[in-house]
Amino acid sequence: MADGFRRQPRAFIGSFTAAGGLGVLTAAVDPGSGALTVLSAVDGVPDPSYLALSPTRDMLYAVSETAAGAVAAYRVTGDKPELTGTLVTVGGSGPTHLSVFDGHVLTANYGSGSVTAVPVRTDGRLAGAASSVLQHTGSGPHTPRQHGPHAHQVQPDPSGRWAVSVDLGTDSVRVCALDGGKLTLHREIALRPGSGPRHLAFHPRGEHAYVLNELAPTVTVCRWDAAEGALRPVGETPVLSGARGGDAYPSGIVVSPDGRFVWTATRGQDVVSVLTPDVVGEGLRLVATVPCGGTWPRALALDPSGRFLYAANERSGDVTWFVVDPDTGVPRRGGSVAAPAASCVVFG
Repeated sequence: MADGFRRQPRAFIGSFTAAGGLGVLTAAVDPGSGALTVLSAVDGVPDPSYLALSPTRDMLYAVSETAAGAVAAYRVTGDKPELTGTLVTVGGSGPTHLSVFDGHVLTANYGSGSVTAVPVRTDGRLAGAASSVLQHTGSGPHTPRQHGPHAHQVQPDPSGRWAVSVDLGTDSVRVCALDGGKLTLHREIALRPGSGPRHLAFHPRGEHAYVLNELAPTVTVCRWDAAEGALRPVGETPVLSGARGGDAYPSGIVVSPDGRFVWTATRGQDVVSVLTPDVVGEGLRLVATVPCGGTWPRALALDPSGRFLYAANERSGDVTWFVVDPDTGVPRRGGSVAAPAASCVVFG
């Protein structure tokens, strides 16, 4: 049963239980249409807002985005995620993002403005207490959002050598090394003051990175030098066209597997934007915006084939899927599934 279930394409959906979310949802994925069908919900972790799979794809890790701040591990070889062990505190508050890097789970802790490394056992379970907490420092001109550091994302670079963290509060990206379980700062790169960087996505060639700015709203294009661990901003492009009234808070960014398209989500305007890189990857052009299919799109995700795009719409409580036009990159709405207080989607 477990082997047969594991072969079925699945998606895992994170949510905010404090806002009515059901925990971690498991959904079947129709490979022909991209449609999702919810199969189960597991609610043992408060506010599992962001999820990440292990390299072997048999373990699922979740933040607990609470003031106490913790991370959890689930085994996902059965019909639904099975919590393994107890939650491990991360020594920081409000973890919003996590990733797997060099035998550790890394968390970006928004509330405390820090990044944490938690060791992982060979079987994928969390080994215990955090091995390192790297505290960010600094602030920005936008009050009250930038009164201090707010780490919003942390992930490995494509070379697997560096951990890259994005800090909304300090208008900067930090490149870090992980040696013997200890995080050390290698380089901090300043972005435009007041831009409020939130998330970063690498081009598949690994030579450029696109930083989505929540307070701008724009994408900053950067050159990436993996050998030096150096990020260099080279341009900034709006993710919305013309004058738009009301709030606009970009949230998620993904790049197509072939590097031809970049998609962003913007809350408040509740749209998905389509941008295209130039030939060398250093310029972006906004080509279209489409409704996200719900309200307050907190995150975007692509299925492994790159044919379908998903928006986790937090306030309308659903996940919308889109069919991506292979020539233009413009997504066409396919449907949606109920997912209260949805916050992210990952595929396993």
